[in-house]
Amino acid sequence: MYLRQRRLDLLPFALAWGCLCATLSLGLTPTGVSAQVSVADSSAVLLRAATEFERDGRWEVAEAIYILITERYGSTPAAVEARSRLGAAPGERIERTSRVELQVFGTLYGLWLGVAVPVALGANGPEAYGAGLLLGGPLGLFGSRAAVRARPMSEGQARAISWGGIWGTWQGFGWAEVFDVGEDEFCDQFGCYPTGDNEEPLFASMIVGGLAGIATGAIIARNPIGSGVSSGAQGGSIWGSIYGAMIAGMFEPDGEDILVTSLLAGNVGLIAGAALAGAYDLSRPRVRIINLGALVGGIGGVGIDLLIQPDDAVAAIAIPLVTSLAGLGIAAHVTRDGDGVGDRTPDDLGAALFDLSDGALTMRAPLPMPTLLPADDVNGRPVWRPGITLEVFRATFF
Repeated sequence: MYLRQRRLDLLPFALAWGCLCATLSLGLTPTGVSAQVSVADSSAVLLRAATEFERDGRWEVAEAIYILITERYGSTPAAVEARSRLGAAPGERIERTSRVELQVFGTLYGLWLGVAVPVALGANGPEAYGAGLLLGGPLGLFGSRAAVRARPMSEGQARAISWGGIWGTWQGFGWAEVFDVGEDEFCDQFGCYPTGDNEEPLFASMIVGGLAGIATGAIIARNPIGSGVSSGAQGGSIWGSIYGAMIAGMFEPDGEDILVTSLLAGNVGLIAGAALAGAYDLSRPRVRIINLGALVGGIGGVGIDLLIQPDDAVAAIAIPLVTSLAGLGIAAHVTRDGDGVGDRTPDDLGAALFDLSDGALTMRAPLPMPTLLPADDVNGRPVWRPGITLEVFRATFF
């Protein structure tokens, strides 16, 4: 809000500067021919002025003039250059969406902690969860607002923090399950079986993983991060996890092996996605289209499975895997000369993994949401136990 107010305060100055320069360079009574020239000349004069301000380190003034050029003289060569300067601004332009994204994540994560912390501490009464929900949401909101006010962040920096929290929570859950953290066993004459009563250490691992992910994302966000790089890391981690689980399922259909492979492949995909997006200067819209290509290809493979109904389980997994990889490659190839969409796209942070709205299917980052699940206690009476939900698909129709 502060940056936007500064821009509005600078616009009158930019307008006055443009009128003065145009008047001095072209005269007060242009003819029909000179009036045509005056548009290009005026924008060129403004562009030179903005360049000087930028060189002097006064980016706020330069940015206001660049915006003025793009709005008033959009068809001139100077407007093309101004758009390029705005897109390549030092540290990346601070977008309103970055503030909104971080505050949405902070609020939802605060609500999640409001339920997860009482579970990890072994709280039995509903009062603890009620207090957690009442405190968690506001604390998450105000904490994230304080963070963005203390140090303005770009869209890429904000997503590094939010996705760090989500990914860390998933990693904490996964590795706790792999190593059976806090898992007890019940043994009889037939063998030993896990009791499944490890809620407290499991939620504690998720809390530690999420906070560690947020801290890691905040450290990384101390440096400039492009929105395409952060989106590439997000998409790479999701598809790496999916592909890793599918490949493991083809060779060894054991639940623990699949989970280990998925966790490791997801981390590899996160690093590879960020590296490739940075190396090829991928924009956020292009990354989204590539993700969509992988999704469409995978769904097509499932459709093939339903049509031919293969008897071999390996083939049933291999077909969607191959078609998804093909869709990813095709999408990357057809967008090599540009993403073909505007810079403004819906936020990647959503409650559902797949979201269908405005006629477009997008892939987003699902957030774990606290919930209460019905269960039976030792006496067979119905009780409610805290848990988490992940929304997989959401559709909006008008």
